[in-house]
Amino acid sequence: MFGKKKQPPIKSLIAQGTCIEGNLRFSDGLRVDGEVIGDIRASEGTTSILVISESASVTGLIHADHVIINGRVKGPVHASELLELQPKAKIEGEVSYKALEMHQGAVISGQLRPTTLQELEEKPTLKLAANNL
Repeated sequence: MFGKKKQPPIKSLIAQGTCIEGNLRFSDGLRVDGEVIGDIRASEGTTSILVISESASVTGLIHADHVIINGRVKGPVHASELLELQPKAKIEGEVSYKALEMHQGAVISGQLRPTTLQELEEKPTLKLAANNL
């Protein structure tokens, strides 16, 4: 589609039945089908994608460019580009994003904060020239 960047490949997998306790840092793409108790962060400076599948559970902070969630997340989620919430997504925590796609059935218990909100607030108000007469 127009304006879409090429997605990085998913090079890492946390399989269903696996439980990892501790913070994770990844580059390119990561798919989580198991359980993670700790923060998941993409390395800075590269494009990243994180997929939390229907069978996955994450307790901790999530931070990546493109985040796709169809499982359970307890903690803040930050998608610096796109956040996709699929029908079985359940999030408990603050969510920030640049663009949001949310399917029917997805549930968020927390605040939604677009990252571009500050930019909108800083723009000066426009005045019509006709008001100066």
